[in-house]
Amino acid sequence: MSLWLLNHFSTFTLALVAVGGTVLLAVAGSVLLRRRHPSLAGGEHNDMVGVTLGMFGAIYGIILAFVIVTLWTQMEQAQTIVANEATSAALITRDAAAFPEPVRVRVDSAVSGYVHAVVEDQWPRMRAGNPSYGATEAHLQDAFRTLQTYVPQTQAEQVFYEQAADHLNDVASQRRARITMARRELPPLLQALAFGGALVLIPLTFLYGLRKLLVQILFVASVAALVGFSLLLVFVLDRPFAGDLSVSPAPYREGALAQYWTP
Repeated sequence: MSLWLLNHFSTFTLALVAVGGTVLLAVAGSVLLRRRHPSLAGGEHNDMVGVTLGMFGAIYGIILAFVIVTLWTQMEQAQTIVANEATSAALITRDAAAFPEPVRVRVDSAVSGYVHAVVEDQWPRMRAGNPSYGATEAHLQDAFRTLQTYVPQTQAEQVFYEQAADHLNDVASQRRARITMARRELPPLLQALAFGGALVLIPLTFLYGLRKLLVQILFVASVAALVGFSLLLVFVLDRPFAGDLSVSPAPYREGALAQYWTP
């Protein structure tokens, strides 16, 4: 469900629904409770509610900060993995320029097929939450077989051959890391703490009595907006390859790899 929402609605739309909906529900709940129990406006229990709200708010804030920082770090890791994989693939192409034409052509063909499979097949699968190795495996195996069956003839070829083999191993390693990252999501326990905590914190603000209704509404709305925006960040960052803020496949189309995308 989360992937469908991220892939079919813009972040701005999700923000309007998440933050706006949270604020509206919170304000409506506060007004209804105030009308049902007018004595709350007197602030008779404000001391107890204030201490409880402050303590719970601090704990919940630490949890949310931990979750958001963790997810943002994972997003940056995913971007780094993609950049490293594309860089390694580009370096294989440059290294292969030192080989005889038949070998170079086979390596170029394998790398071209690989980057096309990543962008055109694996990326949509990762966005849908169903990543697989399938489409890229054949091209990666072609590159390995080409290097495994070629014997360098000169010292220069030997140097570039060793570098190409190292970069090919890096591509295989980064591909596994990328697919693993695409399958990762926030553990259910942390999801329960992040979203369940909001169901406790926001209603607590209803109990903090203020004589003026407008001031009460502003207080409740500000807390609800902050919580709603924080939960939106958790929701959006949890899937690094889905939504408007997702990791882009652009590195596979740039630099030395751009030649594989020209008409």
